[in-house]
Amino acid sequence: MSYLLRSGSLVNYAEVARSVGLNPYEQLASASLSRYALLDAEMRISAGAVSRLLEASASLSGQLDFGLRMAESRQLSDLGPLALAMWEASSLRMAVDSMVRYLKLHNEALSLHIDESDELVTIRAELLGMENGGERQSIELVVGVLHRSLQCLLERSHGIHIVPRRVSFIHTAPANTATHTRLFGTTASFGQDFDGLVYRTNDLDATLEANDPSMAFHARTHLDTMLALRTDCMAVNVRRMVSRLLPQGNCSIEEVARQLGVDRRTVHRKLRSSGESYSAILNDMRMTLTLRYTANPHRPLCEVAELVGFESSSSFSRWFSKCFGCSASEWRLRHAEAGDFAAG
Repeated sequence: MSYLLRSGSLVNYAEVARSVGLNPYEQLASASLSRYALLDAEMRISAGAVSRLLEASASLSGQLDFGLRMAESRQLSDLGPLALAMWEASSLRMAVDSMVRYLKLHNEALSLHIDESDELVTIRAELLGMENGGERQSIELVVGVLHRSLQCLLERSHGIHIVPRRVSFIHTAPANTATHTRLFGTTASFGQDFDGLVYRTNDLDATLEANDPSMAFHARTHLDTMLALRTDCMAVNVRRMVSRLLPQGNCSIEEVARQLGVDRRTVHRKLRSSGESYSAILNDMRMTLTLRYTANPHRPLCEVAELVGFESSSSFSRWFSKCFGCSASEWRLRHAEAGDFAAG
């Protein structure tokens, strides 16, 4: 399934590309993207093509922080319609809630999940439809933009910075993490179980500069209308939910249906009507997550098995061999010999 996003996601791509010695228009052409994507922020372009563009740009330039470099100079207004809802929020927490609610208006492939516990708020980012091994730059851009957006709101209201309690990435660390530290104001953690940010609850309770209540109402009404016109099909919603629940060890069809507010028969019926099935979606998402976790050569395979929902390493091994034609250990060895892990 292909996902689209606003071409505004490529704001400042040309500047960053030139700064590392690349011709941005040649790179766009190689990724089958129109140069007009840099001129019209409201064009709808392929999320997969953008991912390929960023990965190729990082590889050709030798700059593994390419996505973060793009995030560093982002402004809230770059989010287009989504920025309307965030600007009119009365607190940082409400701004985050608005981002989660209206996110699909900016990027259909991105899903954010909020968890609260022990006075901490965790914002988890999930990307759907990415090619295996092709999400590093995209996810770092996403997490960087998320942090920058909250930063912009606090700077406007109070002139202060927000520092995450934790910055987490599934992929392995690059040789140089200076850009990560500079952007987030703290050391990032790599080889983790999720991509995202952890803030203190008190940080998100910060009030924001008072706005016109009538303007906030009109902004929400406008965005809700846009949202209604872009309602996701059941298959997309199930994919988002599976990507969230699978690493948490609670990804039954019953739980997915409960989270979506329907019964399991409704899920099955709507998936069948679109030529999909829950088992196929589950297996597809499991394969995607497995390769992301397995790509970290330091992560024990027994841990990978648990994160993708297997109760035993033996059942995981049989499933991996069936899906990928070799054992997980052999897959790691082949990719290590091909230099896929050399970048960290």
